[in-house]
Amino acid sequence: QEEKLWTALSISAYVFGTGLLLFTALVNSVSWFVQNFWNTPGQFWQNTWLKCYHHYEGDEWTIFLLGAALVPALAFWCFNALLLVADMTGKPTFITRYRIQLGKNDPVDTKKLRQAIYTALCNQFFVSFPMLVPMFYVMQWWGNSFSKELPTFPRFLVELSIFTLVEEILFYYSHRLVHHPVLYKYIHKKHHEWTAPIGVVSIYAHPLEHIISNTLPVMTGPMIMGSHIVSIAVWFSLALITTSISHCGYHLPFLPSPEFHDFHHLKFNQCYGVLGVLDYLHGTDRVFRQTKAYERHKVLLGLTPLSESIPDAPKKAE
Repeated sequence: QEEKLWTALSISAYVFGTGLLLFTALVNSVSWFVQNFWNTPGQFWQNTWLKCYHHYEGDEWTIFLLGAALVPALAFWCFNALLLVADMTGKPTFITRYRIQLGKNDPVDTKKLRQAIYTALCNQFFVSFPMLVPMFYVMQWWGNSFSKELPTFPRFLVELSIFTLVEEILFYYSHRLVHHPVLYKYIHKKHHEWTAPIGVVSIYAHPLEHIISNTLPVMTGPMIMGSHIVSIAVWFSLALITTSISHCGYHLPFLPSPEFHDFHHLKFNQCYGVLGVLDYLHGTDRVFRQTKAYERHKVLLGLTPLSESIPDAPKKAE
């Protein structure tokens, strides 16, 4: 028995040691590759940032508004302008053939669309932008948000991971909160007027919901980390584009799958989060996991729509 135990320990030590050495070598190789890959573009962005900084003579408020308000807003509306063309005209068919809920918004209701755009603009100008004022003073307090030196690429990746985690936690629980019957009727019901959402609907919400569920979860991560304004601009832009994809109603090739959140708009009581981690832990994705939508919930790497390769089961005749 002692001999068998010693043999097992020896094998385990050998496997663990070999695995540890291989893992260390892999991490070092990847780090070296990323660092070398990033050196040239990193210097380009550093020089570009310095030109921008000196152009505005180090005016932190102006730089903050450009990075935290203007750049993300332009990213949001430019991306959604492309989607709106498809929503309103049904063209190009290259986009519309990837529609998730077939037959819905084909074309989109013009009156509802005008209301959605109006509300989205109001939320941006009268809710999101004013919330940047206290955030600006928080970032000033940290003292490095307007540094002349950009954060390193590894630092940015770490921050991006933390931003995503913070957003997932805050959004999931605030989203479930506004689904409480008392709050849903007066606050969240507005957002769920769209059972088949489109991109611009991502910020079509009651102002209170826009504060609690849309804006604070995205703002909190950078405030905790004391992030650089360039990191904030990239994160805000990514967050707005990602939520637009989640609401767009099209499962397009090579983009993140919107099936998860689209199913939430269809069923209301499933899939509350962004990543789906907390939904899995709380069991709020059980129904979703039993559907064809769950099978389609992956990045489409080809050009054949998943609605064709993984079609819904035919409805039973009554």
